[in-house]
Amino acid sequence: GKSHFEFFDANLKGFYVDVQPSGHKCFRLRHRVKSKLRVTTLGNALLISADQARKMAVNVLAGQSYAFDLNGNEQNGIAINAIDQSAMSALTGTTLESFFLEKYIPYVKSYKRSWKTDCSMIRNHVVPQMGQKPMRYLSPPDVAIFVDHMKQKGYAIGTINRALVLLRYGFELAIRWKEPGIEFNPVKEIKNIKDDNKLERYLSNEQGQVLMQAVAQSSNAMLQHIVLFLIYTGARKNEVLLACWQDIDWHKSSWRIPKTKSGKVRHVPLSLGALDLLNRLRIQVKPDHNGKQAIFSN
Repeated sequence: GKSHFEFFDANLKGFYVDVQPSGHKCFRLRHRVKSKLRVTTLGNALLISADQARKMAVNVLAGQSYAFDLNGNEQNGIAINAIDQSAMSALTGTTLESFFLEKYIPYVKSYKRSWKTDCSMIRNHVVPQMGQKPMRYLSPPDVAIFVDHMKQKGYAIGTINRALVLLRYGFELAIRWKEPGIEFNPVKEIKNIKDDNKLERYLSNEQGQVLMQAVAQSSNAMLQHIVLFLIYTGARKNEVLLACWQDIDWHKSSWRIPKTKSGKVRHVPLSLGALDLLNRLRIQVKPDHNGKQAIFSN
């Protein structure tokens, strides 16, 4: 005769639905008792749900009894409790939500300046989509579905790639810290998306003049100098606002940026226009000899 088919659960080891050639379906649990393999029949798949059968399986593994009547209602007033939850956790392992919120965030918070960005990514994207998924059972297709979901939601490629980098690093830490059951990094199989849509935009001479005329009318007298220095150097706004006189090397016509987004020191060559602007400001503000004063302070 025809063989029956067994479909195993991805999250709970040994739990499966057994489909007979006749079409009859029942939930079973394959487990060991004192080193002997046992198969426990949990119930007819037409009478109880997969979630109910899964709870029964957890209780069997935890050494408890659990039953449902023919209508799928709990018998004997027994309810899932903290023992069941701990048993499920022991069987399936750490979920993405618990690992990233309880272990990853405290770790990166100790050294990473952008840890709040990671926290936002985890709470807004990782947890809603995959938070309850045990890390040990996360597969490359799961990650691919996660990426596709973000694409369908219209998120930028850069945002999706940052999510992949975060997940990839999280699994690397989990393996390094020997989290139970985590032996490989499923995110390594998913490459970052190529971003071929980067736009480079330059101000024309006319646009530059209109911009400078607009900022010259600002009540903040320093704004026009800030904008002009941004144009001369192409630096980030915060880098310019934090620039100090001691960071300017007049002999080498260079500006040293000690704190960058990457955490590395960067040296920016200064054009004649940038040097002329700095010279005029130096005469105007007369900075202290120690040079710790911000260049563009009001």
